[in-house]
Amino acid sequence: MSKANPSDWQQNFIATNLLAIGFNAWNGYLKCDRGAVVCTTSSPLIDGFGESFKAYFVSRNRLAAFLNAWLAAPDTVILQGHHMNAHILESVDNYNPETDAILLLESGDRASFLYLKNLPITPKQCYQQVCKKWAEFQLQSPLLTGEKRCRD
Repeated sequence: MSKANPSDWQQNFIATNLLAIGFNAWNGYLKCDRGAVVCTTSSPLIDGFGESFKAYFVSRNRLAAFLNAWLAAPDTVILQGHHMNAHILESVDNYNPETDAILLLESGDRASFLYLKNLPITPKQCYQQVCKKWAEFQLQSPLLTGEKRCRD
């Protein structure tokens, strides 16, 4: 019996959730400039629509402190080795927000850093598609109340 490759589930997760990842990347960039999308599947939310995950954007000016706290937790192991903070921060400083996204993916006690390039749809296009759907269906989410979530 062969052992499953850890990157297989990550690739499937990204493919399945690309709109959400791209939306968060572009929305965060519009509000805070550069940063990283953090997704956690450690405590999935299950409702009538199925399983979902927590996703949020951490701006570059808060990322170093976030990484220090997140990766210092005794139950978190980064999959791609140690001394990753400097590499992640450098990637955030140099990625192209128009076409790429920085993703930190947490699952259980594992954390992965993924630099998403050559995406089939750009973060800006993801953002535009999600905003269009919100406008079409006029969703009244508590997250949207009092704040215009989508900008042109």
